[in-house]
Amino acid sequence: MTITQGSELNETNIGDSVDAVLRQHAEQQYAEELAELAKIDTRQRPPNWQLSPWAVRTYLMGGKLENGFEISPKYVGNARLIEIAVATLATDRALLLYGVPGTAKSWVSEHLAAAITGDSTLLVQGTAGTDENSIRYGWNYARLLAEGPSKNALVVSPMMHAMQEGKLARIEELTRIPSEVQDTLITILSEKTLPIPELNTEVQARKGFNVIATANNRDKGVNELSSALTRRFNTVILPLPATMEEEIAIVSRRVDSLGKALEIPVEKPALEEIRRVVTIFRELRNGVTVEGTTKVKVPSGTLSTAEAISVINSGLAMAGYYGDGELRASDLAAGLIGAIVKDPVQDRIVWLEYLQTVVKGRRDWKDFYRACNEVLTPQ
Repeated sequence: MTITQGSELNETNIGDSVDAVLRQHAEQQYAEELAELAKIDTRQRPPNWQLSPWAVRTYLMGGKLENGFEISPKYVGNARLIEIAVATLATDRALLLYGVPGTAKSWVSEHLAAAITGDSTLLVQGTAGTDENSIRYGWNYARLLAEGPSKNALVVSPMMHAMQEGKLARIEELTRIPSEVQDTLITILSEKTLPIPELNTEVQARKGFNVIATANNRDKGVNELSSALTRRFNTVILPLPATMEEEIAIVSRRVDSLGKALEIPVEKPALEEIRRVVTIFRELRNGVTVEGTTKVKVPSGTLSTAEAISVINSGLAMAGYYGDGELRASDLAAGLIGAIVKDPVQDRIVWLEYLQTVVKGRRDWKDFYRACNEVLTPQ
């Protein structure tokens, strides 16, 4: 039996053009790149895939095509990790992207789905309140009361829709979902079926169906995966950027993209300001300065690349709306301190010590030192 979903809205917002939305889906934003790849992609494709594994890797990692078209990199890092992820999705095993917060797990998940099936929207967001209906199916209770259990009363979940269409379903923050709800996935992943006992039937997954889940190691111990569920995933650990230059490149690219989408009236941020924020984050993460000469205390927060992007964007908004449009240390200071000082007692001590022992001694960082002290000192 195949259960069809009800009428769908093709536009994100009725009456709005795609360009008017705040954040486009990956398949919308990079439609031209996906179309160019499809034109020249003659390699074998797994069932129901829009691109071959080679083309999916190229889409994620970037590169120049034979026709001269340039594909922008979506992930900056070890290409082998992306190859393992793509190869996993071509098998019957689900993919779990794992790592510290801010290592582009959701970003990679979205772009994998966009490249493979052209649809990254079949998403289940994991929270403490996520129930079985979010993964399996729900009911239109008005119809259920009027007609009793029927396929017309069924509310199709993103997971069920992915099974019906042979697409990829995405589950964000899997370890935030309660354990008893997580185990709903076991039958889906092992049997490739979703039983509907109320209708005495089931939905069988079409070829091409698979699941991409994300989880971060800061949630370890919250709702850990059972061994039965873990065995059904192939885990790929996404690390923080290996080098300073990699991280600066990631931050620069994402800041530029978000700045255009948000239409902030500001000049493109100077590379030096991005470098300083990334340097601070890396030093506080690693517990040692980039020169390797001074040890520093590590704050309680993650200080991920995603947070560095957020700090720069916040600074751009300050510079654009309350400054002269040029990003300066004074625009970054408040956002930087907010990202670092999560614990108002211990993290404040760590930050003040870092300012005195590292920032103060750097000749070209005097403006940064003054700006951060002004934020910390009550007026």
